[in-house]
Amino acid sequence: MPGWLPASWPAPSNIHAGISLRTFAGVSVGPYASANMGLHVGDEPAAVLLNRERLAAALQLPSAPIWLRQVHGTAVVRIEATHAVSEAPEADAAITPTAGVVLAIQTADCLPILLCDRSGQTLGAVHAGWRGVALGAIEACVHAMGADPQDLLAWIGPGIGPDAFEVGADVRDAMLAASPNEIIAAHRAAFRPRAEHPGKWWCDLPQLAALRLRALGLSSIHIEPACTVTDSDRFYSHRRDRVTGRMVSLIWRDA
Repeated sequence: MPGWLPASWPAPSNIHAGISLRTFAGVSVGPYASANMGLHVGDEPAAVLLNRERLAAALQLPSAPIWLRQVHGTAVVRIEATHAVSEAPEADAAITPTAGVVLAIQTADCLPILLCDRSGQTLGAVHAGWRGVALGAIEACVHAMGADPQDLLAWIGPGIGPDAFEVGADVRDAMLAASPNEIIAAHRAAFRPRAEHPGKWWCDLPQLAALRLRALGLSSIHIEPACTVTDSDRFYSHRRDRVTGRMVSLIWRDA
């Protein structure tokens, strides 16, 4: 489907997952063109709602997505039924055991991480920026799912790439301080010093997220290589444009 990037992972056939692209046939204009899915970024609310309606219709979603009020934290909300919430809960991850529930994560450089078990029964979705990764958002979601981590699959969707995410010592130190001891060396390797800019590093955020997932016991981890910063045709990027829209990553399952 034009304007939609399906998740590339060996999920069961009853699992549907992927991310919207800014090329989807939306109605937003200016820096939000054309398929902004975020109501909190300054776009016209009517345009955003129409974009969401069009995406839901194009994907033939079984229910309205569960939108979150994302705050770069570790809260996980469990959704038991479709239309189970009257307003967006404040959380950065969601899980569901229920067919037809559509989990939604909005991003524009942060990583969307989608999860399912091999039997296609339990789903999870995480909003993972560097703060969320450092604080333990990934671990919180995996633990809340209650499945054996070895039985889980993960798709790390498009986010800021390892050649676009420049960080200072504050971010590097915070990430390393939060790293599990057994993978601290691998975490250090995810930061490449910039010789021409002392005190700055290139940060491989997708790799850092994958390391956290592996430390939990997951082995089936699939990273989407696209970079939201450098691929301006398909993706919104807050770091690149500041004022911009949001993509949405969705995951749901059939019965």
